[in-house]
Amino acid sequence: MTEERSSEAVTRGVRVEVESFYDADRSVPQDRYYFFAYRVRITNGSGERVQLLRRHWRITDADGSVQDVEGPGVVGRQPVLEPGQSFEYTSFCPLRTPLGWMEGEYELAAAGGEKFSAAIGRFTLEVPHAVN
Repeated sequence: MTEERSSEAVTRGVRVEVESFYDADRSVPQDRYYFFAYRVRITNGSGERVQLLRRHWRITDADGSVQDVEGPGVVGRQPVLEPGQSFEYTSFCPLRTPLGWMEGEYELAAAGGEKFSAAIGRFTLEVPHAVN
């Protein structure tokens, strides 16, 4: 895994780590369909409980097409993380090009109800050996 296929960002003690993977078995390059999976680990390093409320992803392919994906929670959940706890999930993203990238933010609520955005750093979606 190269450095650029992963990212790490920390906002108010909440660490978001992401790693992407190309799935050749689910891809159909001749139809311009490239399937990528990514694993996210969210760790609450703050001193208070937080709940993930919403997600916002910006997905950009090599042709410059941008797709914004927003919605409640992640994988059908709005996890609550006590200090020191982590939550992991895996999701996917199909692209029409063999190269692209994702970035975004999670909306979280602190124990007192204050909402804040936690950054998701940019990481690439790349077919191995597609870029030299």
